[in-house]
Amino acid sequence: MIQQNILKAKTFINQSVARVRDVSFSRTFIDSIREIPQIDKKMTQAKTPAWVLFAREALRTPRTIGTGWASSVQLARAIANFVPLTESGLVVELGGGTGVVTETLLKQGIAPERLVSIEQSANLADCLRRRCPQARIIKGDALHLCNLLGDDSRRVSTIVSGLPFRSLPHAIGHGIIKQIDEALPDHGLFIQFTYDLSGRPMFLPPHFKRISHKTIWANLPPARVDVYQSTP
Repeated sequence: MIQQNILKAKTFINQSVARVRDVSFSRTFIDSIREIPQIDKKMTQAKTPAWVLFAREALRTPRTIGTGWASSVQLARAIANFVPLTESGLVVELGGGTGVVTETLLKQGIAPERLVSIEQSANLADCLRRRCPQARIIKGDALHLCNLLGDDSRRVSTIVSGLPFRSLPHAIGHGIIKQIDEALPDHGLFIQFTYDLSGRPMFLPPHFKRISHKTIWANLPPARVDVYQSTP
């Protein structure tokens, strides 16, 4: 009788262990299956053309993007030509997008360690990292520019922006301009491109003086590049 009970106990224990193994395997299998869509999503994003990613973001947040078209190479070159190559300070790009301007700045001769690109969209920030791995890409909001840069906010010499200030809510646009003003030193440059060809000045602090401009008719839509300098 005792031997029969011992045998039954052993059988019960063996069955219990087998069930635990089966459950553990099942959970591991399920967890691995759950990870597959995430991996596939990242791979899909990596293979998705940059203009498609940009169009999706434009549809999702039109006021933040400001246009349904990414910047052209012609516009990027016009912007890059205004950035001094002889400076040692940081060149900060606000709204890196798909990286057309970022890549052109590097090709123009801006050292990778001098270039910082700020992009709010996680998808576009990832696109930037793949396209320009040598540059410093920060996923964040330009409204918090100085915090994003940390101690480097004191090393800025030029800020390049494609942010659609005319479509942004006034409070947000004003807040970003305050951050730009705080980061730029005396004689620092603020380069802004816009699709408003009228030449109306931005609502910048009075010590920002427009020193140059250029209209890029080959861009779609045509764009205007304005260069401002922060004066003492």
